[in-house]
Parts: sequence; structure tokens; C-alpha cells
Amino acid sequence: MSDKVTNELIYETLTRIQETLGLHTQYHLETTERLGLLGQRYASISRRVDRIDERLERVERRLDLVET
Repeated sequence: MSDKVTNELIYETLTRIQETLGLHTQYHLETTERLGLLGQRYASISRRVDRIDERLERVERRLDLVET
């Protein structure tokens, strides 16, 4: 009887570990996905800022505000 109880406890513990690991895997995937989206947004904003800088430089050159 003690073998049966021990096997049941081991099985229950392993089942809970497996469930916990599944949750952690799911959270990891969601976090990775969100970080990917944030990276895309950052890249998009960075490109916009670069274009604004280029436009500003052209305007400054046209107005002779910068030494060339």
C-alpha cells in the first residue's frame, strides 16, 4: 500500500510540475511576442525620427542656417 501512495504522490507532483512548466512556457511565448511587437514599433519610430532629421537638415540648408 505504501508503494501505491508513493507512486500517486510522485505522479501528482510530476503532473503539477508539468502544468506549471506549461504555464511558464505560455508566458514566455507571450512575452517574446510582445517584445517583438515593441521592437517593430521602436524600429518604425526610429525610421520616422530619421526622416524628420533629414527634412530638418534640408530646411536648415535651404535657409542657410547651417554651415556646409
